[in-house]
Amino acid sequence: MTNLRLADQAPPAKKSRIGLNLAGGGPLGGMYEIGALCALKESLDGIDFNELDVYVGVSVGSLLAASLANGITPESLYRIMIGHRAAEYSFQPESFLRPAFREYSQRAKSVPKLVMEAFVTFLANPGNISLKGAFATLGRAIPTGVFDGDQIAHMLEQVFQAVGRSNDFRDLSHKLYVIATDLDSGRSVKFGGKGRDHVPISRAVEASCALPGLYPPVEIDGEFFVDGALVKTLHASVSLDEGADFVLCLNPIVPYDAKLYPKIGVVQHEKLKNGGLPVVLSQTFRAIIHSRMKVGLSKYSSQYKHADVVLFEPSHADAEMFFANVFSYAERNKIAEHAYQRTRQELLNRADELQPIFEKHGIRMRMDVLRDRERHLAAGVKEALRDEDGKRDKSPMQRLDEALEDLERWVKAETGSQKNAA
Repeated sequence: MTNLRLADQAPPAKKSRIGLNLAGGGPLGGMYEIGALCALKESLDGIDFNELDVYVGVSVGSLLAASLANGITPESLYRIMIGHRAAEYSFQPESFLRPAFREYSQRAKSVPKLVMEAFVTFLANPGNISLKGAFATLGRAIPTGVFDGDQIAHMLEQVFQAVGRSNDFRDLSHKLYVIATDLDSGRSVKFGGKGRDHVPISRAVEASCALPGLYPPVEIDGEFFVDGALVKTLHASVSLDEGADFVLCLNPIVPYDAKLYPKIGVVQHEKLKNGGLPVVLSQTFRAIIHSRMKVGLSKYSSQYKHADVVLFEPSHADAEMFFANVFSYAERNKIAEHAYQRTRQELLNRADELQPIFEKHGIRMRMDVLRDRERHLAAGVKEALRDEDGKRDKSPMQRLDEALEDLERWVKAETGSQKNAA
């Protein structure tokens, strides 16, 4: 066989730079993204979700992005955030719903001063302002958030103190950007970027998750920040500006199309007005942020002609996601499993479209895994974690965790067989 001269040989294919963008969506949005990530990881060869070139997270997506960039696998995220037991530390969902007592106290202390100011204003301008108008200043005493966001930062600070992890953007081996909104200017801020990389990752995530009305604004370097989704939902342009050739995007929040449901035999709130104010507000919020996201995505094909952007999200007829209580943790297993199966099915349905894109960037779809109708999230996670744990000595807590899971499955199986026998 004749050897080719070096100049005649085809140059090795350039390795694609890959980015991951995770949108927000409250606690259940995070559970959805974990389920989707687990499905993508087991269904795609050639991509390591802990070794990507750039991670971008918004709101709850920033918590997941920061964890992945710190080497925490999607399966470990499932065990920590969704499973009933965590091998590394105890995660309590209730921590995110603790009342913001400090905020309440600070606002309450301001009431006497504000009342005095109102009286002084009224007495100084009796003909120009009504007593009711003067007392409008008491609005400043209303708390800016219901829950204490410090719990998010505290939990992540503990997680990122483990060996091999870091709470410092500058120490990570991969680019991580956490997006928040500057409350006083309305502009997006990129923590992890130049001039903002000194901020602890945990604090940046707290700021990105500070949804107005639910969590108080977060003070960083004398400025106040709130949820990063207020300006954009995905901020995929951040990954593209970092030179990403391929960007995977996950968005758990889409507007619901009630008119699609009768077509597939399910009837639930055909008229969303019947669901009351929470449903109407949810639909409005979803429609606004989703339309904004679509406008942004439509521009990327012309602005970044070298890159491919692939988005995964729920169907517009997905009642399970729309009508789920966004702040309920009781449904977290159900939502994660739903996202896992939905993402697997979408990969199958879009295989003709997606395979050429994936292959272009060195990624192969595992059709054997996708066609396995018996696969479920919990079993896939356990299998992956066993492989992961096999690479290192198991701690007593990990062994206990596995034993409890085996016992739990045995009890369920026995209960089921007894019911069938009856």
